[in-house]
Amino acid sequence: MTYPLVSELAADGIPVSVSCRVLKLARQPYYRWRNAPIRDADVLRAYRINALHDAHHDDPTFGYRYLADEARRAGWRMSRRTAWKLCSQAGILSSAQRRRRGKGKKAGPPVFDDHVKRVFRADAPNRGWLTDITEHRTTTEGKLYCCAIKDVFSNRIVGYSISDRMTAKLAVDAVRNAVTRRGEVAGCILHADRGSQFRSRAMARELRLHDMVGSMGRVGAAGDNAAMESFWSLLQTNVLNQQRWTTRQELRLAIVVWIERKYHRQRAQDALGGLTPIEFEAKLTEPLTLAA
Repeated sequence: MTYPLVSELAADGIPVSVSCRVLKLARQPYYRWRNAPIRDADVLRAYRINALHDAHHDDPTFGYRYLADEARRAGWRMSRRTAWKLCSQAGILSSAQRRRRGKGKKAGPPVFDDHVKRVFRADAPNRGWLTDITEHRTTTEGKLYCCAIKDVFSNRIVGYSISDRMTAKLAVDAVRNAVTRRGEVAGCILHADRGSQFRSRAMARELRLHDMVGSMGRVGAAGDNAAMESFWSLLQTNVLNQQRWTTRQELRLAIVVWIERKYHRQRAQDALGGLTPIEFEAKLTEPLTLAA
């Protein structure tokens, strides 16, 4: 904007007509600007861009459609076309669209240190949790994503979230579900890979809210989260590969039933002394309950 410059020159005694002639500006728009330096449309545009920026920071994988939805939830309504235009002008780009040649995109930097070091054991519940996201395609409705959280003490899935979108909200909802089920979790380590969902600002905020400790493995080191990968392997073999799933709801129900009924209550594990996760926790925590 050169109008402020015209005002500064006018304050120094240079006539507006001279400044506008030198700067090749029309005088009438300048006077309109002086009477209302910041238009209502400019203020609204600034607030909308700020809302889009906030949503993008929470989850960098969001495209302009999802950013428009998040901004609308924050109170700033706009069409998706307006969101696309504002995102283009402000340089707000989805990280999922930045394709690179080669084997795949490079993992982002860790926001947490590795506090697990491939030691997938704990001497009490809620000391160490593992988390990851898996996906599976349905024949008519596209992919379904599941984020699960596993307690290394008993191998129990203490929380999970299932959605048709792989966003930071998917991971945050899984943490909230686990905290609701388990109660006091202060000091618990949550270990994940370097997926953008786990590196998001929303996830870091959720961990701070519950006094939890974030942890991340190295790039390309599947063994750093091997105990969680073993659970996905079981889910793949026992549910996902059993048939072709038509709808997301059908697949969602099958995943929940297998976790809550088969895995937790019927599938005995050698690592737990031949007990199921539910039996193992009941047996190991019973002496503590009696002592209390």
